[in-house]
Amino acid sequence: MTPVSDPSSFSSLSKCATKHLNLIYHVDFERHVLKGKVALTVEVLEDKFSSLTLDSKDLKIFKVSANGQAAQFALGTKHKFKGSPLEITLPFELSRGQHVIVEIEYETSPSATALQWLTPKQTAGKKHPYLFSQCQATHCRTMVPCQDTPSVKHTYYAQVSVPRELVALMSALRDGQEPDPSDSSRVIYRFRQPVSMPSYLIAIVVGALESREIGPRSRVWSEKECVDEAAFEFSETETMLKTAESLAGPYVWGQYDVLVLPPSFPYGGMENPCLTFVTPTVLAGDRSLAGVIAHEISHSWTGNLVTNRTWEHFWLNEGHTVYIERMIARCMESEQLRQFKGIGGWKELQESVKQFGANNVLTNLVPNLHEVDTDEAFSLVPYEKGFALLYHLEELMGGPEVFMGFVKSYIQLFAYGSVTTEEWKNYLFTYFKDKVDILNKVDWNGWMHTPGMPPVKPQYDTTMADACTALCQRWVKAKEEDLASFTEADVKKLNSPQLIEFMALLLQEEPLPLSHVKKMQEVYQLNSVKNAEVRFRWLRICVKAHWEEAVPLALKMATEQGRMKFTRPLFKEVYNFSKYSDEAVKTFKEHRGALHPVTAMLVAKDLKIDG
Repeated sequence: MTPVSDPSSFSSLSKCATKHLNLIYHVDFERHVLKGKVALTVEVLEDKFSSLTLDSKDLKIFKVSANGQAAQFALGTKHKFKGSPLEITLPFELSRGQHVIVEIEYETSPSATALQWLTPKQTAGKKHPYLFSQCQATHCRTMVPCQDTPSVKHTYYAQVSVPRELVALMSALRDGQEPDPSDSSRVIYRFRQPVSMPSYLIAIVVGALESREIGPRSRVWSEKECVDEAAFEFSETETMLKTAESLAGPYVWGQYDVLVLPPSFPYGGMENPCLTFVTPTVLAGDRSLAGVIAHEISHSWTGNLVTNRTWEHFWLNEGHTVYIERMIARCMESEQLRQFKGIGGWKELQESVKQFGANNVLTNLVPNLHEVDTDEAFSLVPYEKGFALLYHLEELMGGPEVFMGFVKSYIQLFAYGSVTTEEWKNYLFTYFKDKVDILNKVDWNGWMHTPGMPPVKPQYDTTMADACTALCQRWVKAKEEDLASFTEADVKKLNSPQLIEFMALLLQEEPLPLSHVKKMQEVYQLNSVKNAEVRFRWLRICVKAHWEEAVPLALKMATEQGRMKFTRPLFKEVYNFSKYSDEAVKTFKEHRGALHPVTAMLVAKDLKIDG
């Protein structure tokens, strides 16, 4: 293993490593805090060990002990996004190979960025409050003092006390419940995670949750208002799990449950082990859901089992996950669909690169994150540039079966550990030792360490995309007198992914004339489409064309759900329509309180609102 240093963490990585974490939480909905006690089992990696540093952010630390003896502690200077190093001095000295149990009593802040506290009116049921966490990338430190780096992996056990009308779930196996002995109005839920995992995968949710069985190792959880719809939508989960196992090897996490969150959840999905979190925006779609679940299932191998050593190597998590996700689509649907998804991904990469700027080093496949906030660096680049590299290598090495063989072997070799790009690349050269001459011709520097679009554009099969391109071009080239030639039949021929692609193509063109967009609504009735992926692109097309009637619809979609993929571009689009810039800012300020803290921070930046 190369010596570890993680630019996004303060914790001592060369001195010690956490092996297990024992958590006790009391969830306080009145004060919006978790009262906590964590015991970290730490393995010592050097002789004369007598102090360690953990990551913490906005935590109130009450007391620290080591093997039951009081230990001195101090919080270092607060960094603008990394938080404050928690420096602990042990009352004794240890040598390499020994273990110490460091116990910390603490409380989170109401503004902890890992947690979103929802009022009853922000839930579907409107009766009970709700809490969920999102730790990736560096927010776990606002909820647990820990070595908050993906280079350290540990098991965990937890006990969570909540009001008895609510249910608690974590990214772990459920281990029973009992009345809280200290308060009869509360109940304690227990969890165990026997597989070592990084801190960013610790997750908690508390709400009025119900579940339905959707497979032999899967349940879907949500508020009762949408649990039956969710059970129906997620019925293919077991087939997908089996397909993933046939590609990547056995699923080691035991249970694979899905939690459908309230609308403010900022991401499409989060691969928390044993309990994938997903946005409710997938319920109003047909097929975009399959992609989200296939993606999160794939993370059970790439991300959760084999993990990027630091966030600079995030593409190892995401590029491989997109690769496996699309292999699942190939197995369950067709190779043509996989090719089609590759084309769509390339287009999203172009849009991402355009937003950051083609010379921005954050568009490098392996960026330097020294003094960079990981939330601000987040984009589709590691996903789609990563996928494009893997697809390019697949073509060079002999096709999907051959290359998937490498990916499976890579997973087996690095399972339960963390890995860097260098280690991945060395193994690639070892695995394909008879093709080293071809690998040496790859422009590695162009792919890894150069901003902008990749040095090679893969040649995808365009069969499914041709119809989308043709229809897009008809609209772009149409004169006023040609508008009568468009009919409902144009889009009836397209399936849902093709309709999304048609919209994505239009977004890459110059804005359409207003007359065209109005005609499009008249013949295709796009305002009534429920699929969020379609609706989001359609509303952007309308706002770009300066159709004023679309502005309130775009702002409504930007605020009635909080998935950043939708919310940020919708706000930006309205903001860029100069007549409505102030309206965008005003709407954002009105709804800011209901948005997730990370979403709110990024939208504020997009709309150039300070503080």
